[in-house]
Amino acid sequence: MNSPLFIETIRFADGQWSNLAFHNARLNHTRRACLGAADKWDLSRLLSAPQGISEGIYKCRVTYGEAIEKVEFERYQPRLVTSLRLVEEDAVVYDFKFQNRTVLNRLFEKKGNADDVLIIKEGFITDTSYANAVFWNGRDWLTPHTPLLKGTRRAQLLQEGLIKEQEIRAQDLIKYTHARLINAMLDFETTPLIDVQQIGF
Repeated sequence: MNSPLFIETIRFADGQWSNLAFHNARLNHTRRACLGAADKWDLSRLLSAPQGISEGIYKCRVTYGEAIEKVEFERYQPRLVTSLRLVEEDAVVYDFKFQNRTVLNRLFEKKGNADDVLIIKEGFITDTSYANAVFWNGRDWLTPHTPLLKGTRRAQLLQEGLIKEQEIRAQDLIKYTHARLINAMLDFETTPLIDVQQIGF
């Protein structure tokens, strides 16, 4: 049986890599936990950008298993998300960044008229189909302590003290006024606000 493949999606903006230390940490944790690897990779040594993309924002997608399978670059076009549909799924598991996103794609198809889904597992808020979420209570930005996947941007913002972890259940959403989505490609400070009233079943 072949080993599963994993991905790292890295922001490459104006010729500079973003958050490589956090991508290295997650990638090597995944390799150790899922593949039994004892060595450590350093993406700064393994990656090089093609000529001609020194300006603008690009998404670098690294597909890997026992070795790096491929590295792809594409111009980044952010998705505008202003509404989320709450979807309950207690069986969902996506604790490593697998290339196979079938479970998340299946949940995304339940978004109805909303732009994306916000997944509830065992009563707790987790993630959307492609991003972690943070919620504003008037004083702090709080992120669920139960994410499906611990994102690299989430890890960075927690370390910097810009967001805090919090137990958040579906019924707790009334305590918040706005949400933001965060992932490797999204700039936290400029990510559009989502009115919590636009989040519901």
